[in-house]
Amino acid sequence: MAEISTPGVVAGRLGTQEYVDNFSDLHPALTQNKARSEAERCYFCHDAPCMEACPTSIDIPLFIRQIAAGTPDGAAQTIFASNILGGMCARVCPTETLCEEVCVHVEQGNLPVKIGQLQRYATDHAMESGGAARSGAISFNRATDTGKHVAIVGAGPAGLACAHALSANGHGVTIFEAKEKPGGLNEFGLAAYKTTDDFARREVEFVLSIGGIDIQYGKKLGTDLALDDLTRGYDASFWVWALRPQMVLA
Repeated sequence: MAEISTPGVVAGRLGTQEYVDNFSDLHPALTQNKARSEAERCYFCHDAPCMEACPTSIDIPLFIRQIAAGTPDGAAQTIFASNILGGMCARVCPTETLCEEVCVHVEQGNLPVKIGQLQRYATDHAMESGGAARSGAISFNRATDTGKHVAIVGAGPAGLACAHALSANGHGVTIFEAKEKPGGLNEFGLAAYKTTDDFARREVEFVLSIGGIDIQYGKKLGTDLALDDLTRGYDASFWVWALRPQMVLA
């Protein structure tokens, strides 16, 4: 078979370093000084339009005020209370068409506060300084064991967030994941320049650090397990079907 080629398109046009540069961090993290300076631009609105525009209802004025006050771990606590996957959200959420688009600064003809980058600064600081549930810097400790056990199908963002909330309330959790690696869309469906330094894996470790969550890999619903298995062996089950989360009590 004759080799098919397209004029003007050839392999090896870029060197190794050029590929590294092209797939480096899309928005490098803010330094401490830049983060506090940016946070101080916020008006801390009482009826904040940015908060109304946030799909996860994070208290944006509060966490920005906490950054301005020099307490990024406190800001992370505020973020994680509404969105335990706030670190990845800060990297990939289209803030320019949500919270930042409705920033009061825009109404005044100025650039919006960099809400997404401030959220990343806070969550990264907490995770890198040992602010996971087991360290005490972020107080997501498990409640007293309830004796209840919940099955979750899929270790993607919805499954992981559900697992963390259930574990925080003292329930045992088993996640059944079809692939050999957790993370779902965050691990397999995002551009590399948005999630550098293996962040998806590190965020999963952060979520699981609360304890009480077991993941069984290579378990696909409909092939390796059935709904009857979930309703019979667990107090409740959770899965996402047609983009709608479903919780079923046994």
